[in-house]
Amino acid sequence: MKTGTIVVTGASAGFGTALVHRYARSGWRVVAAARRTDRLEDLRAAHPRLVYPLTIDVTDAEAVRAAFTDLPADFATVDVVVNNAGLALGAEPAYRAALGDWATMIATNCNGVVNVTHALLPGLVERQRGHIINMGSVAGTHAYPGGNVYGATKAFVHQFSHNLRADLAGTPIRVTLIEPGTCAGTEFSRVRYHGDRDQALAVYDGFDAIVAEDIADAVWWTTSAPPHLDITRIEMMPTAQTPAGFAVHRTGAET
Repeated sequence: MKTGTIVVTGASAGFGTALVHRYARSGWRVVAAARRTDRLEDLRAAHPRLVYPLTIDVTDAEAVRAAFTDLPADFATVDVVVNNAGLALGAEPAYRAALGDWATMIATNCNGVVNVTHALLPGLVERQRGHIINMGSVAGTHAYPGGNVYGATKAFVHQFSHNLRADLAGTPIRVTLIEPGTCAGTEFSRVRYHGDRDQALAVYDGFDAIVAEDIADAVWWTTSAPPHLDITRIEMMPTAQTPAGFAVHRTGAET
């Protein structure tokens, strides 16, 4: 697929913004979906006629359905959907976590993916072409202290992606799961730590993390693959980061 129309949720920052620039610069039409209208308008200004700003909250199923039913004609035939909107809130152990943070992560990371997919997938199947790309996380596979509900939501994205593939057997619709590790230069950690700049910066101290453009390049590669090839899952981490090692707390050990 040389060019087409791509929907990117969470387009106002981080991975989403990098994806909008990557595809628009290559001549794609981009439906840039997010809650922050001002940032979406900046993207449209950067890529006139190629970016359609769509202000939506992916947790609102009816708003999502209505918005994607009413796209302008030039953007209505969607070829690729990137379910990128998501967030982590808090890094406390489960017994100290805020229930509101848990609810927000579930609503955005799980319900948001479901709402957008449910709205757009029937059209892809009807047209017999298209690609769903879901943004997961290594946290959906590898547990770590403080990951609790965030990791669980990304495990949902992981399994939902594979079950979509099962349901789409016999169609040309492709499904790809991208699972990044630590990525710098986004709002992820600042949001997670509720705006605490020092805590957010400390996450990336002392090593070279991957960046949003690396994610955009990976997504681009999956959509550029020939139609007979589905890149089912990509796990990508900084060279300095590995999932190795199981923590053991030993009684009496020095801390």
